[in-house]
Amino acid sequence: MALDQSFVGRTYPPTAAYEVGREKIREFAESLGDTNPVYTDPEAARALGYPDVIAPPTFIFTITFKAAGKQVVEDPQLGLDYSRVVHGDQRFEYTRPVRAGDHLSVTSIIDSIKSLAGNDILSVRGEVHDKAGDHVATSFTTLVARAADAEVEESR
Repeated sequence: MALDQSFVGRTYPPTAAYEVGREKIREFAESLGDTNPVYTDPEAARALGYPDVIAPPTFIFTITFKAAGKQVVEDPQLGLDYSRVVHGDQRFEYTRPVRAGDHLSVTSIIDSIKSLAGNDILSVRGEVHDKAGDHVATSFTTLVARAADAEVEESR
């Protein structure tokens, strides 16, 4: 069953602040195999003009996807069957890098809902702000809810 188009534009409340720690950044960079010292060495980060270590660009996914999951995916009114979902796309736009010591909150917005061959394609935008309310980044996530076999047959 197709997702309700009236959810397009729905904005969910900002999440509680997530404190970005040096250790989380280091662990994330190591998991990527990225040895750039700006992610692990405060002096290297300061030499480049940052107040502390910064996070790899995809680090923001750890909080934006969690926010979308808790708010959008688990919204019972939306009716998304997460057992049928695959991750379709991800991209980020930054105002500034995420850095250790940030307290970040995410506001999730449903940008679009489309149906294609019985599949629902859900685009969610995550606006990330620091504790001062300044914009840090925007995450764009596309989820594809695969059609059940019967729905695919009906759409043909």
